Order: sequence, then structure tokens, then C-alpha cells
Amino acid sequence: MAAPELELVIGGMTCASCASRVQRTLDRLDGVHATVSYATGVATVHTSGALAPTALVAAVEGAGFDAAVIEHGMAHGVVRGSDDDTVRLLYRRLVVAVVVGIPVAELSMTPAAGPPGWRWVLLALVLPVALWCAAPFHRAALRNARHGATSMDTLISLGVLTSTGWSAYAMLTSAGALYLDVPVFVTVFLLGGRLLEALARRRTGAVLRALEALRAQDVTVLRDGHERRIPAGELLIGETVVVRAGDLVACDGVVVAGNGVVDTSTMTGESTPVEVRAGEQVFSGTVAVSGPLDVRADGVGAGTRLAQLIRLVERASNEKAGIQRFADRVCAVFVPVVIAGSALTFLSWIAVSGIEPAVTAALAVLIIACPCALGLATPTALLVAAGRGAQLGVFLKGSAALESAHAVDTVVLDKTGTLTTGRMTVRDLVTAGTQPAVLVGRAAAVLAGSRHPLAAPVVALGVSSWGALAEAEEPCGMPGLGAAGTVDGHLVLVGSPLLMATHGVATSEAVDARVGRWEAAGHSTVVVAWDGAVTGAFALGDAVKPGAAAAVDHLRRMGLRTILLTGDNEGAARAVAAAVGVTEVAARVLPAGKIELVERLQAEGRTVAVVGDGVNDAPALAGADLGVAMGSGTDVALAAADIIVVRDDLAAVPLAIGLARRTRTTTRVNLAWAFAYNVAALPVAALGYLSPVVAGAAMVLSSLFVVTNSLRLRSYGR
Repeated sequence: MAAPELELVIGGMTCASCASRVQRTLDRLDGVHATVSYATGVATVHTSGALAPTALVAAVEGAGFDAAVIEHGMAHGVVRGSDDDTVRLLYRRLVVAVVVGIPVAELSMTPAAGPPGWRWVLLALVLPVALWCAAPFHRAALRNARHGATSMDTLISLGVLTSTGWSAYAMLTSAGALYLDVPVFVTVFLLGGRLLEALARRRTGAVLRALEALRAQDVTVLRDGHERRIPAGELLIGETVVVRAGDLVACDGVVVAGNGVVDTSTMTGESTPVEVRAGEQVFSGTVAVSGPLDVRADGVGAGTRLAQLIRLVERASNEKAGIQRFADRVCAVFVPVVIAGSALTFLSWIAVSGIEPAVTAALAVLIIACPCALGLATPTALLVAAGRGAQLGVFLKGSAALESAHAVDTVVLDKTGTLTTGRMTVRDLVTAGTQPAVLVGRAAAVLAGSRHPLAAPVVALGVSSWGALAEAEEPCGMPGLGAAGTVDGHLVLVGSPLLMATHGVATSEAVDARVGRWEAAGHSTVVVAWDGAVTGAFALGDAVKPGAAAAVDHLRRMGLRTILLTGDNEGAARAVAAAVGVTEVAARVLPAGKIELVERLQAEGRTVAVVGDGVNDAPALAGADLGVAMGSGTDVALAAADIIVVRDDLAAVPLAIGLARRTRTTTRVNLAWAFAYNVAALPVAALGYLSPVVAGAAMVLSSLFVVTNSLRLRSYGR
């Protein structure tokens, strides 16, 4: 039996090392295995069943964090609400720090030419920045200290408080220079980075909320021979659900009565809605185009395929790692070393030269080591890349794209909406004993009032050819077969080959041969007949996007393996693959199968990018090393991806991967510089060769290097 699973929402985490500490705390409990996501603020816990949820909460709180048990699927609303509050508060703190602090810091670096007491006014203005604006760092540092731990927040807090305290001491005793600029710059830079992080975190739950929106809220059931409207959560297995045109299907089940058309694109990715009749399956999250249908509920609630889809996305999202985790791991060692080095510097200097040089050298060590550049390394590069990407029609959503883009060697391409337009059009036609214009005009007239999805392309062709269509007399629809009507005195039948066989229509060898070739290529067919004989047929298909073949060729020239993955039939998939130059094809693959393919490729050592646009692509997008969503796709796909191609042009995909690679390289250079700078500068500061003012300037210059290096991304693609 699988271990029971529950989720905790975790509060108070400020970096990836916090998530690691929560996970280690939970894993130390008997029979517990936990996965803690800093991105979502959620801990997924598997237990042996013998441990009460309250014990899990108590363990997390004992480590210095807040925790609450949540119902499955509700975590993301809780996290979104808390992140909204965090973003608002960080924004207010940052605005105050910029508006009040920066002008004051600039004045504090100039000789005091103002009236007596002017410096005290400056200090009074800096104090709100050092105490209130920097409060998140102070609180995190204090919480860590209570549990014998340190983080980047510890060093930030010490640098801000020490420089502010020393400035106040120097003003009281005239002991030396003021460093009021240091707490301001440190606070502004780090609050900006923290705000960017909070904004990205707030977006994390969007995919799961979008999937939840596909759940039907109410459902019509047959009880005691009468239709009743009930909440979907009250639906029971075995009950009969009535699904009318436009309704979301609320369960997985089998049609027991009725004929209709169902849009299954959310679950299968097929561009063409499918006709269903008694004995055929339908799934939760799909939409009835026509009906009504009576459906026996075989899967409800958490037992539906849609619920499984939500769990797949949730699992894949929680497994993603961020590049900033590297900086946090280093800081776990770096911060205690810096604090110890500062204390050792103070003790060494006070034994040799007295209090003032000791404080100066120790403060220089703290200030020059303050990891401003570390905090800026990732968000600054992301910010510049986001701006350049917007100009190129590419949006990088977060650090996951940077983490894996450099290593991507396999690109899995969805078919419908990615390589193709996603819209059915008339791809070809054949006539027998009539003119093409007559065939188009009469077929379009009969289908003009039809709601069948295959009717629209024929009607559109008729309108473009004729302008105004003739009116069909006594038009009637035949569910699952087609439509009929009288046009120009002829009884015209338009529909499937089965419709023709049912009405004893004489076939045409030329038409039959062409229809066979169309169906082998994956096209849908519409046959037309009048006066008792077939007079022609249409091939309907999804057109390949302009530039798709060139984009695939570009990916190959980048050394990337390409695979076409679709829920559509084999013939349609092979036809599109041949048109764009993809040699590997996986057809008729459901959402669970798509992520299974991604995981299989990853198990082979491949680093996989998935390009898609539909709800059914969301698990694969979330589980891939790199998810790329086309901007014309569904909200679910856009939320699940790491990269969004804003313009509906596949040529932007290799451009997006290239931009992600360049941004990742820039971020690594930023981090390497930040660490190297600290390693080189710390001994110089400890030996007394740097005053706190010079140390503060060096710290700012280090951050300036990071920003300048990131700005180089603005030239990408030129």
C-alpha cells in the first residue's frame, strides 16, 4: 500500500536553504519522506500513517517556520494569498527605501556643509530604512540565530545594523567617518531582488489554478427519473449525468444514450472534436459541442483523468530546482566564515591598535563581504533577459529556464497549435460529374446552419468563393452522420461515407480513391452527393505553420534532436512530421503518456525541452527540463512553461533557447564574480588596507559589475 500523502503550507522561508532545512527536519521523523518546494511554499509529505499531522506541524514550527495542513488542491490558493501580501509589503518597503534612503545616502557621502545637527537629521532619515525597510532580513536572521543557523539574511542584517550603529557611534564621539550610504544601498538592492523573487513565486500556482478552472462546478444528474442540478462534488459513481451542448463534462464515463460531438483537445490534443455515441468514453474537463448525452459516471472527483493531470503538474512543478539554490548553498558556509573572520579581525586589531581601528577593520570585513552581488546575480540577469526577450517575442519566466537550457539536447514538439495552426481548413477537394464551384456552393449552403466542427471550413470556403450562399430548403442535421437539404432543386447530402451508405448513394471510384489517400494521411473527409450519386468530397486538415520547417532545421543545426509528440492519429502526425522535417514521431499519446515519454528520455540521460500550447501538454511542459509554450496556447500551458514564445511563430523557439542559454551563462559569470570578489577582498579588508568607505564603494562596484554584465544581454539577437 502507498504511504499516505498530505501537504503542508510553509511560511517564513526566505531562500532555498530554508526549504532544505524544513525538508531535513521532516525527514528526521520516523516513517516520513518529504519534498519541500521553496517555489510553491508547499511541503509534500509521505508518512507511514502512524504519525499525526499535528506532529509534522510541530516539527516545522520547532525549526522556526510556520506550517499548516491543507487539503489537496487548496495549497495554491493559500500560497497565492500569502504571496500577494508579501509582494505588497516588499513593494512598500522598497519604495520607502528608494524615496527616503537614496537621497540621504548621497548627501551623507559629501562633506557636511549644512547647519549644526544636519548629520543627525540624515541619521534620523536613514533609521527607517535600516530598521523598517530591512526588517525582513532582520527577522529572518533572528529566527536563524534562535535555531543555530545562518543564511544570507544574517550577513545582510549584520551589515545594515553594524554600519548604522557605527555611524551613530561616530557622530556621538567624533570617532571617524560615517557609513550611512551602506545600509541604504544594501537594503535597496536586496529588497529589489527579493521583490522579483516574490513576483515569480506568486506565478507558480497559476497552472494549477487554471487546471482547477476546468472542473465543472455543477452537474445535471438523473435521480428517481428526474433531472436534478447538484454540485459536482456530490456526484456519485454509477449515476447518470446529462451533458448538453456547451457543458463541461464533470466525470469520466461512458455514453449510455444520445449522440453528440465533444471537444477533447484538453485531454488528447486532437484538433478535431470527436463524435461520440452510446458505448464510447468521455472524460472530465472536455466540452460538449453538441448533445445531449447521457453519461454513466465511472470516475468522479479525485478519480478523474483531469484530477490525475493536476497531480502530474503539481508533482513536476515541485521537482524543479532554481539556480539561486547554488548561491544559498555557498552562503550556508560563506556567512559563518565571514562572521568569524570579522570577529577575529576585531579581536586582533583591538589587541594591537585599540577600539577605533578594530571597529573600522571589522566593519570593512562585514561590509565588503555583504552579498549584494550574490543577491543581484540571478534577478538582474533575469530582468534584462525579460526585457530583451519581450522585444524578440520571448518571455523567460524564471530561473528554471536558466538551469537547464545550456544542457538541452532533445526538443519534443507538440503538433496541434505548435507545428500547425490548430484550425481546420479545406486542404483539398475532388469532384465527380460537377464543377468545383457548384460542389462548394451546394455543400456550404447545406452546412450553413450546422454546429458540427467540420462544417465551418466548408462554409468558410463557400463564403470566400460565392460571397452570399444560397439558402437550403428544409435543411436537417443527422447526428453522427452529417446534414441534408434541398439546393437548386436537388436533395444534397453532406457528411461521412456512412451517411452515403445509409442512403444507398452510388459511389465514385475516383472519389473513393482520393478519400482513401486523404484518410491515410490523417485528414478528415466530408463527402457530398445529390441525385443519388456522390459528386465530390473535401479533405479537411490542420495546416502547417509558415516557417515551422525552417525552425525545425534551425533546431537541428543547434545540435538538438527533435521528436513530434501528439494525441492525434498516426497518419496526421506522419504527414506533419514529413512536412517540417521531423523524423521521430509519437502519435495517439495521452497527457500521462506525454510526461512518461519525457521521463523516459530523461532516464536515458537526455535533457529535454518540450514545446506545446494545450492543456494536455501541461504535465509534459512542467516535467520537462525546459518547458516552452506558444503564446497562442491555453492559460494552463502558459503557466506550466519556463519560456513563453509570445508571438505565434515557431522560429522564436530556437531564439528562446539561445536567449535562455546566454542568460544562464551571464548568471554564472555574475555568481563567479561575486564569490571571487569576496574571496579576494576579505583578506585585504581584514589587514586594515580598506576603510569601511572604500569597502562600501567596492561592494557597490561589485554590484555594478553584475548589473553591467547583465545589461550585455540587451544586444542578444542583433
